[in-house]
Amino acid sequence: MLELSNRLSKERLMEWENLKYGMFIHFGMSTFVQKEYASGKDLSTIYAPTELDVDQWIKTAKQAGMKYAVLTAKHTSGHCLWPSKYTEYTIKTSSNDTDVVYEYMAACSKYGIEPGIYYCSWDNHHLFGSLTPNCENGTWETAYVTEEYLQFQEAQMKELLKEYKGIKEFWLDIPIFIPRSVRQRWYNELTLINPDMIYVSNNGLSDGSILSLNNTWTTDVITIEKHMPSSTYDYQKIREIEGGNYYLPGEVCETISKEWFYVDNDEVRSDGELLGIYLLSIKRGVNLLLDVPPDSRGIITNEQIGALMRLRKNYEHILNI
Repeated sequence: MLELSNRLSKERLMEWENLKYGMFIHFGMSTFVQKEYASGKDLSTIYAPTELDVDQWIKTAKQAGMKYAVLTAKHTSGHCLWPSKYTEYTIKTSSNDTDVVYEYMAACSKYGIEPGIYYCSWDNHHLFGSLTPNCENGTWETAYVTEEYLQFQEAQMKELLKEYKGIKEFWLDIPIFIPRSVRQRWYNELTLINPDMIYVSNNGLSDGSILSLNNTWTTDVITIEKHMPSSTYDYQKIREIEGGNYYLPGEVCETISKEWFYVDNDEVRSDGELLGIYLLSIKRGVNLLLDVPPDSRGIITNEQIGALMRLRKNYEHILNI
């Protein structure tokens, strides 16, 4: 039997794989400024959902046949969906001060959905002298983060894990900005806080055939963002990495429309396209994390709900489940 070097047991990783289908929830300042890469300069009060219903999000996930969810607690705007003690740029200074992370965790518990939390390393508000790709003169090649920012990010990630018990998946985006040695230390320390959780470091836009060690490692899952696993192979779960063998499940990250955040007039994909995304993911042995972004009211739209329910009906008919 092949000896594995994973932190988590193969059984725990397979438990996560057996969830198969989850809801990615992009919601925050970007929803209100209609830009994925928000500048970080928008007033906190611009975040102003008028009919915020986090329970509805998770109820919809449950009805759609999803087993887990991942919420964007902080995206590139730097605005936080929880009242972080490390910054005032949060819901506590916004037009709606509901602690979205708290409500989300409660709803996941209510409906039996495993909760995940997303945190973005690209932060246009809390720069601490850093340079991000859409700052003045910033590009993907020149971007960097300072030691002060690293300390801020680490404090916030630990805050989330300590304040909101029961997080099952922690999802780190844009890890390319973080020095590899720091990423390894964070992996070690964050998983000590919550040893049973799945830790995801985003591998970015790829079909999952190659894991970028310098940009991604360490991770428990290989993400496949805006792609499908290659049609020429089934997703390879055993990877040899620096002398060790690792069992690394895959996770396709796709969107119900075109954009990650809700944008006016961004049409939902056709039933056929959504069914194809679902079936290709499941048949090629990876999970599907489908992004369903609430609108500026703070609710998932009837159009999105209709598409999700038709998708469930269609895949259950084909798979006879």
